[in-house]
Amino acid sequence: MRLSWLELNDFRSYVRLLWTPHPDVNVLVGRNASGKTNLLEAVGYLASLRSFRKVPDGVLVRTGADRAVVRGELAGEGTSTLIEVETPAAGRRRAQVNRERLGRISDLLGVVRSITFLPDDLDLVKRGPAYRRDMLDAAAVQIWPAAHRDQQEYERSLRQRNSLLKQMGNRADRVSLQVWDDRLAHAGGLLMARRAAVVRAVEERTGAFYRELSGDSTRVVIDYRSTWGAEAAGDPAGWQAALGDALAAARQADLDRRLSTVGPHRDDVVLLLGGRDSRIRASQGEQRSLALALRLATHRAVEESVGAAPLLLLDDVFSELDAHRSAALSRILPDAQTFVTTARSEDVPLRGRRWELSGGELR
Repeated sequence: MRLSWLELNDFRSYVRLLWTPHPDVNVLVGRNASGKTNLLEAVGYLASLRSFRKVPDGVLVRTGADRAVVRGELAGEGTSTLIEVETPAAGRRRAQVNRERLGRISDLLGVVRSITFLPDDLDLVKRGPAYRRDMLDAAAVQIWPAAHRDQQEYERSLRQRNSLLKQMGNRADRVSLQVWDDRLAHAGGLLMARRAAVVRAVEERTGAFYRELSGDSTRVVIDYRSTWGAEAAGDPAGWQAALGDALAAARQADLDRRLSTVGPHRDDVVLLLGGRDSRIRASQGEQRSLALALRLATHRAVEESVGAAPLLLLDDVFSELDAHRSAALSRILPDAQTFVTTARSEDVPLRGRRWELSGGELR
């Protein structure tokens, strides 16, 4: 799939922009605050309906405007798809696909896919479990768009269960609590099954990309760990049964503490390099290579699962790589439409079309 053209109106720093990117590699060159990442963010927003900077939608609207509009046409396999998203400064978004308004904004997920690497992706390796859980959940949505609804259902059920526990403590209505236990186990089992499937899909590929980038043969292991004692259960039904049993066993502890102590919201994904926890035992160069390998592996897994290569968005990635890793990344980039930002054109050893951003204009 390729982005044929992109139009922005009052999105971030852009009053209006109409852009026809190259179908292969696009290198966006500009000084800091020139709008490079804003443009990359708009491309990603068409696919994920959220900012990869994890900011509220209203922040995407240019200061002084009342709404932002992002339009783009995607081409692939002899078809074209027009996507339009209108984001108000306050209120609900509206989206259309081929001029047909969507009943649910989440129906846009899966129409176009993208994988993004950001400088902050080092947090995937260095920081807490939430970053790695989010990575797996985002990958699951790319492969199975319906996973988005299951993730939302789990979050709703968890909030409701915790609210019940906080309100009533040991006096909680056990019948009502069982209702939320059942809903939490159902959605949570689907969530964990998909996370485990993503790990299986990306682990070997991550190791291969890591070896290419780093130049060494260190083995990479991605270990999905349950902090509450669940073992890998295979299909969703197995995970659901395991979570249901764990919720029952933890009920009194949950009543005492007034929160849910078991479930996928407490799981971790441990990234091991040569049997060592990369979070505390790897160098920053190793951590950066591992984070980048994870993104490339996810791109490959999504492509093989859905039969089309996602857009690849690389924000300022080459400036943080040494010459060896830059050359290696250039060799192993997938055959996909790629968007790269940089402040220094010479840092990016890629063939492709170069675009200069200055004063809100693209040349």
